[in-house]
Amino acid sequence: MALHRTIRIVALGAAALLVVAATPLAAATDDDSFFTHLHTEKAMANVTVSPGRAGPVEITIQLETTDETPLAAKAVSVTLADMQTGRKLAPVEAARDGDDGWRVKVAQLTPGRWMLGLGISISEAAHVSVESPILIK
Repeated sequence: MALHRTIRIVALGAAALLVVAATPLAAATDDDSFFTHLHTEKAMANVTVSPGRAGPVEITIQLETTDETPLAAKAVSVTLADMQTGRKLAPVEAARDGDDGWRVKVAQLTPGRWMLGLGISISEAAHVSVESPILIK
């Protein structure tokens, strides 16, 4: 069981590196949402931007530790920056959605490439920041 989990973590890490190296954008899903997996040495996040087109969007975030157990963070903030114009939206504090889930609604995104950033407060002293590019159609 532990070997299976280790192999899965290594495979996910390798796949994430290949995805990042192969394309600068997160993957579009069948329902026009975007999914991206972000990770650092302290935390992992599964992020879905729905829908992946211009207009209002909802961003859902599931946090995990590096051993794939739910991560109960103290707070999560989301930043979005238009990579073409440099325009940045004000950071938004995510609302808790279950033990390891967070949710943010963004009133309006325009088409283009955006940099999605997460600021994760794990404890009073531990904070993690991670970014991923996304494409809004």
